[in-house]
Amino acid sequence: MLILFNKPYGVICQFSPHEKHETLKDYIAVPEVYAAGRLDTDSEGLLILTDDGVLQHRISHPRHKEFKTYWVQVEGDPTDADLQPLRQGVDLGDFVTRPAKVRRMDEPAGLWPRHPPIRERKAIPVTWLEMQISEGKNRQVRRMTANIGFPTLRLIRYAVGAHTLDGIEPGAWKSIA
Repeated sequence: MLILFNKPYGVICQFSPHEKHETLKDYIAVPEVYAAGRLDTDSEGLLILTDDGVLQHRISHPRHKEFKTYWVQVEGDPTDADLQPLRQGVDLGDFVTRPAKVRRMDEPAGLWPRHPPIRERKAIPVTWLEMQISEGKNRQVRRMTANIGFPTLRLIRYAVGAHTLDGIEPGAWKSIA
């Protein structure tokens, strides 16, 4: 079984109860499925769950180079030259990232509002990026954009490999046999 879940902001990627946040159990009442990878509490978007341990490992382990696509709203207006370090790999101190595929994009069509909304500063523009990475270390996308001087304001995982969020509302999921 494979479940595609559109994880809302603020939900923790665990089934056990949490004192401050909603968890996967608040949305998915399917026994014996586990997340194939994680999304930070302050990130949104596609989370894949499965009851197949081999598939879970293949999806989540960086060795298999499964590309994950993120929609990233950053503070500021990065130029193509500003984004170039992301395409080459960024030294984050504890590791150097693999090269990312990155491009500027329009705000995604039909994007749902985030609750709570991101902070807005009228004097500072925001830009949407599409980033594809084949690894997923702790807070990696946020650390990468901050490293080049454009902090992430909103982070949505749109796709894992060929699986996307298309047609899945926040908090909803669909099962793929």
